Amino acid sequence: MVAHERSFTVNDGVEVPSPGADEVWTVGAVILNREGHAFAQKRSRDRRLFPGTWDIVGGHVEEGETLLEALAREVEEETGWRLTHVRRFLGATAWTGDDGGGLRHEADYLVEVDGDLDHPRLEWSKHSAYDWFGPGSLARLKENCRPGEYLIHDLIASAVAGSSGPAG
Repeated sequence: MVAHERSFTVNDGVEVPSPGADEVWTVGAVILNREGHAFAQKRSRDRRLFPGTWDIVGGHVEEGETLLEALAREVEEETGWRLTHVRRFLGATAWTGDDGGGLRHEADYLVEVDGDLDHPRLEWSKHSAYDWFGPGSLARLKENCRPGEYLIHDLIASAVAGSSGPAG
């Protein structure tokens, strides 16, 4: 894959991990609306990895992509929105799914996007629903999760608590 010129900006000091040669990486985007609520989409029940759970926008980094290029691609593929600004690095985690895919590393970011936030273009074969989550609805993000599998809940809770909206 050929690297593309960035069409988004990145705040100074935003950390971008350097993947090791044999590491599998994924990226995730926490997207806030004007009310400071975070977007999540529910994974279809027939998905091999984390079926029926809420997820942020994101996915695997493809060969030849940087983490931020993958982030921009995933935002567009999964929602139809365009990544415009990377505000903050939310952290990196390592996890092993229940799909036999082995250890993955994940870098998550708080981002801004351009597009119709009321009408995302979901990949309906992969996601069955979407919603915006604020302080009063965060518990729903734990639906169909086993104890200790609250990464999405914790990421969104942190982003919602630390923001007053997309420009906050």
